[in-house]
Formats: sequence, structure tokens, C-alpha cells
Amino acid sequence: MAFASFNQHDDDTPMAEINVTPLVDVMLVLLIVFMITMPVLTHSIPLQLPVATDEKTAEIKPQKPVRLAINANGEYFLDEKQVSLDELKTILQQQHSTNPDVILAIAADKSVEYQTITNALQTAQQASVGKIGFETEIE
Repeated sequence: MAFASFNQHDDDTPMAEINVTPLVDVMLVLLIVFMITMPVLTHSIPLQLPVATDEKTAEIKPQKPVRLAINANGEYFLDEKQVSLDELKTILQQQHSTNPDVILAIAADKSVEYQTITNALQTAQQASVGKIGFETEIE
């Protein structure tokens, strides 16, 4: 049984064709491996999560945050009343003494210098306020 060569030249130049059979074999083996391992990876663990039975925890309403506004001139307004940093610290300390989980929401103008906001954050930290958020607008 003789094999015909498709090489038109009779010299000993190698054939420039790629043998894709080994590539196909490897890809089929990888496909089979992934088909076998995929159901194992997607297996979920059944859990019985606890249910809250305490009526007090079901009735907890989120508290209203203390709103600090900083205008473009760097002036501080606490609930629409202009305050200085010392007054802000005193008010936040009073709020923290009555409610240790007081939330401070800062709404600053986008043209305010960063140092002005940093001063407000330092004042809140000195007043032991641990929960601080920033208000933004959605465009």
C-alpha cells in the first residue's frame, strides 16, 4: 500500500500543513473533564437559616441621621442652622450621649475645598460619631 505525497516538489522540504488531530483530541478530553466537574462545582449546601422571633427587632425603624450641609463658601449648617466647628462638636457630643449610634450625613457642595470637609470629619471623630455618610445627587 503506497501513500501519495501532496508535495509537488520532489525535494525534501517539510510539509507546511498543521496536523489538528492532537488538538481535537485534547479539546475533547477537556470538554469531558469540564462536563464531569461542573455539577460538582454548582452543588449548593442546604442551610436552615434562623428566623427572628423577637417582636422588638421586627419593629425597629431606621433612625433619622443628623444632616450637616456645607455650602460653597465653606459654611456649616446643621439642620439648616449655621454653626461653627466648636458648636458642631458640642451638638454631636450631645447627640452621641443620647444615642451612641447617631448617624451624621454630610451634604457638601462640589466646589467646597477638601480641607473644609476634612475639618468636619475630624470634628465628628472628636465627638465620637462612628457612623458617617455622604449625600450625593443622582444624575
